[in-house]
Amino acid sequence: MIDLLKEIILDFQEMDLSTGVPRRVAVSRVAGKAMVCIGVRRSGKSTFMFQLMKKLQDSGVSRQNILYLNFFDDRLHNLQHHHLGVILEAYFSLYPEKKNAERVYCFFDEIQVLTGWEPFIDRLMRMEKCEVYITGSSAQMLSKEIATQMRGRALSWEMFPFSFREFLDCKGIESDGPLSTKKRLTVQKAFEEYWETGGFPEVACLNRMLRIKTHQEYFNTMLFRDLVERHDISHPKAVTDLAHWLMNHTGSLYSINNLTGYLKSLGHKAPKSAVSDYLEWFEDAYVLFTVRIFDASLARANTNPKKIYCVDHALVTSISSGILVNSGHLLENLVFTSLRRITPDIFYYKTKAGREVDFIAGRKGPSRMLVQVCESIADQQTRKRETTSLAEAMAELKTPQCFIVTRNEEEQIHVDSGKIDVVPVWRFLLNMPESN
Repeated sequence: MIDLLKEIILDFQEMDLSTGVPRRVAVSRVAGKAMVCIGVRRSGKSTFMFQLMKKLQDSGVSRQNILYLNFFDDRLHNLQHHHLGVILEAYFSLYPEKKNAERVYCFFDEIQVLTGWEPFIDRLMRMEKCEVYITGSSAQMLSKEIATQMRGRALSWEMFPFSFREFLDCKGIESDGPLSTKKRLTVQKAFEEYWETGGFPEVACLNRMLRIKTHQEYFNTMLFRDLVERHDISHPKAVTDLAHWLMNHTGSLYSINNLTGYLKSLGHKAPKSAVSDYLEWFEDAYVLFTVRIFDASLARANTNPKKIYCVDHALVTSISSGILVNSGHLLENLVFTSLRRITPDIFYYKTKAGREVDFIAGRKGPSRMLVQVCESIADQQTRKRETTSLAEAMAELKTPQCFIVTRNEEEQIHVDSGKIDVVPVWRFLLNMPESN
């Protein structure tokens, strides 16, 4: 096994790093803690690790000081029958002069496929001069669970599909700084492409049919690897039927009772507790997200209907039947994912008069914002409805940042409780911070 590991280590050190498009994700090292990258499949976690390696090399770190292993490599299948210390034995037999003398940067993809990996990582950080970076998402363990296993010894960062600004980077379009008329038109045209393709890096340059096929393969893999296999679900059809119902109702309200009733109508015997588990597992896998009503009482928040959103708006169009999902729902989903990149604290809000605001995002303070999503407020009734809801919410919550996100409209509306910025979605996405 040692000889094989040495070969794999050396093979990687001779490879050109495929770094792709630089991601706008801030990662700060903390001494003595592993860095754990969590997120949906195919969002670019492994490529981001290569980008971190490239930065290390550019800062003067020798490639020999970078140890990388992908535990999905078939050649490492038998490693599970060995003590994981064999990895260090192989590395330091190649470079004995580095032991206890030089810092070694360890990057491990999918390490969770090996039993006993936690004490091995703990030992690396305590006994050796190592910095450790981990990614993971698989049937054995979801990426969020890796972060849980390493609690206290790790910091995690989230990886989502491309943001709009990252998509512009991918297309070679400059988006930082003020926009000239020509640059603005270029950005707006690029947004229409982003609207169609979404943010998964691999589909950015595919034609429509290939994109749909790739999205569907992603979705099936997420369902079967991250849910059915991981949780040993004996009736996978119930999970897939539920997942498709949720994709068809993106941006809509649901309750556990109506989901359970729906599955029952299809002949599935899934109790409410199972449906609750399925929803939690979807979120663990970063595929579908639940948004609760904003309420100081957790019990009331849990009993009220909830909203469902997907990690990528274009994935919805590739999976859903298209009958129930309209462009307004997709726009709302796109705004949700842009907010979710910067905070997990996202709710919908109902005013005391019963009017609804799509999102209240962020913890209490100046960074909290209220966001209403509406394709157009050209219609006077629509305009009055949206502004009245926001004005009431602003007064009740004393939240100064307030937006109506539209497809194309832009203005400022002054109400008694403050100012509402009406912004086109492309500009809203450009103005959002990239990560939390």
